Amino acid sequence: MILITLGTQDKGFERLLEAVDKAIDQGQIKEEVVAQIGYSKYASKNMKIFDFVDRDQMEKWTEKCDILITHGGVGSILAGLHHKKPVVAAARLKKYGEHTNDHQKQIIKEFVRDGYITELKNFKKVTEAIEAAKKREYKPYHSNTQNMVRLIENFIDTH
Repeated sequence: MILITLGTQDKGFERLLEAVDKAIDQGQIKEEVVAQIGYSKYASKNMKIFDFVDRDQMEKWTEKCDILITHGGVGSILAGLHHKKPVVAAARLKKYGEHTNDHQKQIIKEFVRDGYITELKNFKKVTEAIEAAKKREYKPYHSNTQNMVRLIENFIDTH
């Protein structure tokens, strides 16, 4: 199963959904596709679409999926990495009204540089990105949360 998650950003990301839907129509994607689309306005005969779901349901889908396709949101990317799933990330872009700026490009660039995810730049090549993500060897992701908590605790204790 392919899981698409677009998080809770208050803008749509129909461009990504259209690319995946077209690949399904063309027979390039044969797997079941489940999509959590947030505020996007999109209907599909090919995908199971949900606006928002609770955390438990997202956990179940993320655990079950073979690949996670997402926007460039840190939380969505980290969810895939936490579950050791291949992640394909596409940036929401300001020029399409998908975000207020292009910071997701930088987020994705950093995760790609560090060997954690595959980037989808050319939406006409969504199938190629999925296949590359499935075949790629990824570096295991290690959270830095505990170090950050210790830094904050030390700061609080010394001030």
